[in-house]
Amino acid sequence: MSLKEEKGIVQAAGEDVNRLQGTIPARAASVVAALSMFLMIVAMLLTSFQAAIYGDARYRFYEKEYARYHVTDALDMEMEDVMAVTEYMMDYLIGREEELSIVTDVDGRRQDFFNEQDRLHMADVRNLFLGGLKIRNICAAAAVLLILGLAVGKADWRFLLPKAYFRAVMILAVMILCLGIVCTIDFTACFRVFHEIFFTNDLWMFNPSEDYMIRMLPEGFFFDMLVRIGMMFGLWLIALMGASLVYRILEKKQNKQYL
Repeated sequence: MSLKEEKGIVQAAGEDVNRLQGTIPARAASVVAALSMFLMIVAMLLTSFQAAIYGDARYRFYEKEYARYHVTDALDMEMEDVMAVTEYMMDYLIGREEELSIVTDVDGRRQDFFNEQDRLHMADVRNLFLGGLKIRNICAAAAVLLILGLAVGKADWRFLLPKAYFRAVMILAVMILCLGIVCTIDFTACFRVFHEIFFTNDLWMFNPSEDYMIRMLPEGFFFDMLVRIGMMFGLWLIALMGASLVYRILEKKQNKQYL
């Protein structure tokens, strides 16, 4: 055996020992890695909601949905006016407007598009949405701190994090598949359960004959938005998984050079 081969074996063995003998115990390091990846995935999911809802500054997705579900006919409005209402509503949702009120031509007369029930329900929706963004920021910050803790604690985070991420994604994939099947079978029931979980009142139960907002945002719109969110989330998961795979392949090739 050549000196170079002996040196490579010693180095590889040393890396294996370091993985097991960091300042942080191996089991604790694995738990921290799993928790950091879980928090990161939650942050990615909540970011997917924001990206799907606000990813297009001109709201072209909304305009296509309105055309698909004949919203202008249901409201007796011009598309330009519907988009103006949409832009104002989205500004309110993210906190750029304080009051949900806009006067427009709807249903054959000029009036406020939103009624009192709309305002009360959308106030709940805004609190939920902005609260979700705060949770996203906390999860992302906590994940970064945990990863830094692994590095400072001399744990082999390069080995632990991809492993924890793959496991989390596999579990999540099964959960998403099950949820997708259930939503496809009966989205109306899932939609109702979602509102019963996240809202403490029945303000979300609108009457299409009286409430313009439910005519503008029919159930089909929410199903399509859910698909859009799922696709964005899935693409980000796959992209990060691909990057992790490439990193592990390159690392293995580098280690083989010493053997």
